[in-house]
Amino acid sequence: MKLRYISGALAALCLTGPVAAQTLEVGAYPSNPPWEFKNEQSEFEGFEVDLVREIGERMGREVNIQDLGFQALFAATSSGRIDMAISTITITPERLENQAFTQPYYDSDLGLVTSQEDVETVEDLEGRPVGALASSTGETWINANSEEYGFGDYRSYTTQQNLLLDVANGRVAAGIGDILGFEFAAEQMPQIRVADRIQTGEQFAIMMPQGSDLLEEVNAAITEIKEDGTLAEIYTRWLESEPAEGTSSVTVMPIPGQ
Repeated sequence: MKLRYISGALAALCLTGPVAAQTLEVGAYPSNPPWEFKNEQSEFEGFEVDLVREIGERMGREVNIQDLGFQALFAATSSGRIDMAISTITITPERLENQAFTQPYYDSDLGLVTSQEDVETVEDLEGRPVGALASSTGETWINANSEEYGFGDYRSYTTQQNLLLDVANGRVAAGIGDILGFEFAAEQMPQIRVADRIQTGEQFAIMMPQGSDLLEEVNAAITEIKEDGTLAEIYTRWLESEPAEGTSSVTVMPIPGQ
């Protein structure tokens, strides 16, 4: 009887093990439209959501998207809790020390969002409080340029919503972050506007654990998605424009750091 039970348990493991292994665990910050957000049914939607689902289809794997805070994405990939992370994550030399990235798929800059009539450029922020999402490149840029521009207090936010609410209410003179995300938010919140583009030449990519066995396969899927025009379709669907020739949205690029 015991042998029969053990044999049955081993058979069950053999049947269930490969199925579980086929699932790609993806971490995403859910309040980042149009890149990722939750609809009325609490289902993830957005540019990067469509991208990872397309990657999963090309790899023959199911995709499970976990709701994580932006800061938590970095710990989740480092620990191997998730296979990959999305949420307009910029490739930087500092992040490459601890994480792996696929080839980029979107070129971006930072933006300055404000509700103040007298703020048009970063020079207008001297002595005034500014904010950014914690662990973002906006935060990094503020810390690196605070002395040059003489910013007042810096306030770090765990959520984009709280940052934008404080910008709208004038608790901070401006927020610094992904320009497209701010432009999208300004369409929903008429009291704020994007006053200035900060040229940083950032590129977004999928972040993965360093040394991930899946990196090459995921990157190859992105190459296919670019080459057959699927990424351009996703781009147009969510951004209502066509990607420019020569940008990372249509051009196959190497894996960073290799």
